[in-house]
Amino acid sequence: MIEIYHVPGTRGVRVIWVCEELGLPYQVVPVDFSVEYRDSDEWRRMNPVGKVPVMMDGELKVFESGAMVQYLLDRYGGGRLQPRPGTPDHARYLQWCWFAEATFARPLGEIVNHRRALSAADQSAAAVAEMRSRAWLCVQAVDAALIDDAFLLGADFSAADIMMGYTLMIHTSLAPGEFPSNVASYWQRLQQRPGYQVATADLA
Repeated sequence: MIEIYHVPGTRGVRVIWVCEELGLPYQVVPVDFSVEYRDSDEWRRMNPVGKVPVMMDGELKVFESGAMVQYLLDRYGGGRLQPRPGTPDHARYLQWCWFAEATFARPLGEIVNHRRALSAADQSAAAVAEMRSRAWLCVQAVDAALIDDAFLLGADFSAADIMMGYTLMIHTSLAPGEFPSNVASYWQRLQQRPGYQVATADLA
């Protein structure tokens, strides 16, 4: 049984969503999200930097959500939700997976960090505005990629859309505003998927 140590609204959404799309059996293990618990020796043995999610598959422990997604696809996916490795389509798949986390989610995470760390209102506001601007560039890049396509790789839904879907989800709360038309339609399609709805049911 795959165990997903998860807090509602965090990156464990991606892992639950993948399990739902693949029909994999899994168990969600709630985690105390208090600073005290995440700084505890108990939790640091699970994740050395005190974050969530963590995934256990037997004796295997993984504490990076993108790696969890890729591991589940490679081990249990049977070719589903990703193109064949080594192909141009797989390169584009990897590009969007990594873009979603390394490029797009980064300024959104900095919004959280600046709000938490900076007490001077003017400094915080300036930093947040800059991060929102960087995130908006990413929204525009996604919008351009969707001009003629339903999903990032074309007509077929893939795990790249799961990676991107989570980032769009946090964008709606951290940098709210109207998405451009292609992204708006895409976001609606993603929210309609049963896997997304299960993965985010604890936010309702």
